[in-house]
Formats: sequence, structure tokens, C-alpha cells
Amino acid sequence: MSQALQLVGRGFCYEDLQVGMRFRTHRRTLTEADLASFVNLTWLTEELFAVADDSDRAIKGRPVPGALVYAFAEGLLLPTMQDTGLAFLNATLEVKRPTFVGDTIHAEAEVTEMRLTSKGDRGLVRFANSAINQRGETVLVYNPLRMLKRR
Repeated sequence: MSQALQLVGRGFCYEDLQVGMRFRTHRRTLTEADLASFVNLTWLTEELFAVADDSDRAIKGRPVPGALVYAFAEGLLLPTMQDTGLAFLNATLEVKRPTFVGDTIHAEAEVTEMRLTSKGDRGLVRFANSAINQRGETVLVYNPLRMLKRR
């Protein structure tokens, strides 16, 4: 009889977390291709993002939409909820400063609130998430409430 292989890459279950727990993700550099793909996919065709050279604009460089930064932060955090995340319930989001093509971001998360659902078979966890650039500057913050599996 063969022994079952352990499944790796599974995210946190409710019981794996505790209020005050903190962690960070790997990094990801935002490229011109990322910006072009995101703008084309979402139709966020604001000239700030769709026009490469505009010497009249106040922000210099190639800024990316805050929605792209948020999406990348969520993607970086995906391994922490792979196969255990059941629902994204709500969040507030605040863009703190511009992010540009060429910036490298990572996400940092802290568990701020935990409680069981009314049936007790799942848990609700609120996080304080930040996207941080290569200079250590916080560029975006949000606080998702997620429903997670229990063991």
C-alpha cells in the first residue's frame, strides 16, 4: 500500500492564525507589460496610465493604477489562502502614494481580528495589509475580512 503524499502549498487555516501575527510575501517588479496588460484588460484608459510621455503632467514617470497594485498584492498573498480561503467579504482601501513601472513591491499582513462564524465551522479573519515598495514606502493599505476554512 502506498503512502499518500503530503499536499504542499496550502494556505493558513483559521487555527493557524492569531491576532498580532505578521508575515510578508515575496517581491514582484511591476513592468511596462504589466501596465499595458492591466489597462487593456480593465479599460482603465486614463491618460495618466495610457500615455507614455506627457511632460505636462504633475506626476513624472510611468504611474500604475492603484487597482493594479492591489491586484498584485492579492496575488502575492494568494499562497497564504490557497485552498483555505472561502470568501472575501469586505475591505477598505487607501492609496498612500504613487507606484511606478519599475517599482518592486511586496505585501505585509497582520491579523487584527478573528472570530468564528455563527455555525462555528468556519472562521472570519481581518487583516491589515500593506503594499511596500523597494524604498520601504507604504504605497497602499487595505483591511480585508476573509472567511477561512477550519481544520
